[in-house]
Formats: sequence, structure tokens, C-alpha cells
Amino acid sequence: MKNTPAAWPRISVAIFYDDASQAIDWLCRAFGFEVRIKVPGADGAIMHSELEFGEGVIMVAQAGKSLPTGRITRSPISLDGANTQNLMVYVDDVDAHCARARAAGATIDNEPSVHDYGEEYWADRSYGARDLEQHSWWFTQRIRDPKTS
Repeated sequence: MKNTPAAWPRISVAIFYDDASQAIDWLCRAFGFEVRIKVPGADGAIMHSELEFGEGVIMVAQAGKSLPTGRITRSPISLDGANTQNLMVYVDDVDAHCARARAAGATIDNEPSVHDYGEEYWADRSYGARDLEQHSWWFTQRIRDPKTS
């Protein structure tokens, strides 16, 4: 495989919000993302943004007619809270991250708990949350790597 562009991971995701500008501010405050770029359109709506978390990048944009494809995009809040995807992010301290998210108004669906798949696999401490427009997030901290022979 060829190298990716500088500062871009091999895979990234785009998520859409009815109020992308508010969502960007909230994602930074609640989940610890940092704005790399934010591109407003002529009407002020966010056409494109890039938010960083460690070496990961997500793109956030305004729901509606997506450019350049012309496809219609929707936020879960406009679909009666229907889950449109799950995003998983590794964090250093899942309990502190959960407390920060809760304080910013995230809905905590699954309290932090250990998910142990046995010594041959791994163990993580994780929690599940929804953001202000009901996108599903899973934050996890590796607590044990697989036992290798």
C-alpha cells in the first residue's frame, strides 16, 4: 500500500449533524476532540471539518444534501434517534473520559465496565455514550493484551 497523505489515518469516518457547528464545539468539550479545520459554506453551515483525537481523524458536516455526491445525509436525531453507526475510540483513562462526557451532557448508555475475552484475547474497560444528536460512541481503554506464546 502507498502511504496516506501526511497526518491522515488509513481510514476515517464522516458523521452528519443537524447543527454541525454546535456539534463540533460539543465534541471538543465533551469527548476531547480538537479542531484541525472547519470550512463554513456560504450560508454559514459547516460543509467540512476535521477533528483530531490522537492520530485519529473524523469529519463532521451539516446534515442535508451532501456535496459532491448530492446524496441526502441525516443525523440520528432526525430519524427518531435511530442508530446510524457506532464509533469506537481508544482513550487513556476511560473513567475520567466518562466523567468528562457526562458533565458535558452525554447520555451514558453503558457505564464503564470490564470486557474480558480471556487470556488468549484481550480485556478492555469501556463505556457507551450518545452525543447531543444521538450518534453512538464507544470509548475503551485496553487493560490487558492477548497472552502470546
